[in-house]
Amino acid sequence: HQKEIEGYCLYALPTHGVITNCGKAHLEGFGGEEGVRKGKGELYDFIRANKGTVFANWDYDYLRTMAAGIEQVITYGTVASDYQGSLQQADPFIKVKIDKTPGGTLSELETISSQLVGAYNLPNILLAVAVGLHFNVPPQRIKEAIENYTPTNSRSQLIQRGSNQIILDAYNANPSSMKLAIENFAALRADKKVLMLGSMMELGDASLMEHQAIADLIAQHPWQAVVFVGSPFDQIKHSYLQFANATQAADWFRSQQLEGATILIKGSRSMKMETILA
Repeated sequence: HQKEIEGYCLYALPTHGVITNCGKAHLEGFGGEEGVRKGKGELYDFIRANKGTVFANWDYDYLRTMAAGIEQVITYGTVASDYQGSLQQADPFIKVKIDKTPGGTLSELETISSQLVGAYNLPNILLAVAVGLHFNVPPQRIKEAIENYTPTNSRSQLIQRGSNQIILDAYNANPSSMKLAIENFAALRADKKVLMLGSMMELGDASLMEHQAIADLIAQHPWQAVVFVGSPFDQIKHSYLQFANATQAADWFRSQQLEGATILIKGSRSMKMETILA
């Protein structure tokens, strides 16, 4: 909600800051998408007033606007950035090429082969490289740290269960992250794709509209099966399977005895979508 990040700044007194993005998260508390930018921008406001430094994704025009007037802005992204990189592969793990750093391209960091699923993790890797190099972490240590990181916290986590591959991204969900996850999943070269999606919370008056938009997006692609869990997925127009909770969805999942499938599981934290794999 508004003034929350401002309060954190008053006792943390940050000298450096990052806003990774301003998506459609916590719309109810922040008061709409512009409210998200205003609320998260409280970090930039503090940094600006105290002559600090921010790391900003220069691919997002709104972050360029929000960062105006900050004394030191260190940029990262895919174009016109201090730390610049490009996606080399994303099927399923992403491989990133570091195209440019302020000191020139470093051979130790030319390519980073991660164990992260999803092209949407590209800016996260570029940010890690930017922060690491800025604070004089040796390039080889940066590369090793990123490449050796295996997610175990339901964030872009790839799980092999028998002949099935499961992407567990159930730590949280909002319309922005859900859209990216679905588009990334649709682009994967895989057979028997199954979507199991839990409802997105804290969207306020936009909830029905945003859930309908997700259903409409899904309808543009072919799937082996689509499962919606929770409300308000049960209040919108769709022709997919619907369950009240993750426990019911888990019963369905076990009953299917899927073989050779690729499955995406995603939803807001309160939906406990990881229950499906318990």
